Amino acid sequence: RISEVVTTWGSMTNTILALREHLIEQQVTLVLMEATSDYWKPYYYLLEDLPGCEVMLVNARHVKNVPGRKTDVNDATWLAQLGAHGLVRPSFVPPPAIRELRDLTRTRSAVTRERSREVLRMEKLLEGAGIKLSSVASDLTGVSARAMLNALCAGERNPEVLADLAHWSMRGKSGELIEALTGRFSDHHSFLVRAHFDLIDKHDQVISEITERIEVMIEPFRDARTLISSIPGISNRVAEVIIAETGADMSRFPSPAHLASWAGVCPGNNESAGVVKASKTTHGNAHLKGALGIAAFAASQTKNTYLAAKYRRIAARRGKKRAGVALQHDMLNAIWHMLQTGELYNDPGADFFTTLRPERTKGRALHQLEQLGYTVTLEKAS
Repeated sequence: RISEVVTTWGSMTNTILALREHLIEQQVTLVLMEATSDYWKPYYYLLEDLPGCEVMLVNARHVKNVPGRKTDVNDATWLAQLGAHGLVRPSFVPPPAIRELRDLTRTRSAVTRERSREVLRMEKLLEGAGIKLSSVASDLTGVSARAMLNALCAGERNPEVLADLAHWSMRGKSGELIEALTGRFSDHHSFLVRAHFDLIDKHDQVISEITERIEVMIEPFRDARTLISSIPGISNRVAEVIIAETGADMSRFPSPAHLASWAGVCPGNNESAGVVKASKTTHGNAHLKGALGIAAFAASQTKNTYLAAKYRRIAARRGKKRAGVALQHDMLNAIWHMLQTGELYNDPGADFFTTLRPERTKGRALHQLEQLGYTVTLEKAS
């Protein structure tokens, strides 16, 4: 006989600990909860080591109830029924060490974005002052640009004197700098530029401190970082994000396809009446997808690599966005195998697609020459 008991509990730590004791007393063997924002974390972390009980976090999209029956009690009852019949799959929750590393990498990414926004705010301020320095200098926080802005804040207004503060390659742009530094910069702008630089420096300090902390936390996964960063386009920072998001334990993913699906870099299924329709990439781990996007762009700019050749091949036919997703998928595929075998990345080479089907490559080249009006006679090299 099945019976249901409905009780209500708060979210304070002491209340959750009382709930823990209640679950032990009731001999509960399975606890399910929806992954809703970060509100599941206090419950999961205090209940995950519950003796004799499996604690399962599930994706809210996988356990939706019938529309029109949405209440908290109905949702809880529906979850219990699904769990009792084994109709739900647990979401990936990393162990404590990976969770701490994940907090650090996500915080560093957030602070880095804030730093970029601060630079953009300063650029807008300079535009209002008629200072077009960003049109000449690629980085307003670089050595040359910073020296000029500091001089402006100190009261120097002569564009020629300011342009003479340029370093290295920017010294060849003195004419452009003189034009860019001619404006209506006032004490008001000086005050705000100093404020922006103070915030940028504070962000730099925090990023540096977090990076030092990550270096300590990454120690058990240093070999994994070395393996992952051997892939063209993946830097140490991106490798750290990949480790923090995936846990560097590929046993949780039965195959590379499962890892790609979890990350959201493969299309979903959209079939009806035997017709397969186009579908967008699935929702996945946004932090991992962001890091892979950076890596894919960097890989597409490399020379004489398989990934760059594949990017150009797909981008010519299907566009840059699809080519980028294809590179992300290939990277995760390689990462899955590398972490399973412990082998470094072995690049197939930029000529992989040329040598894969040599007859097709030859035919395509001949066809292109014939389209240009040439008659071609081939003779095999000895």
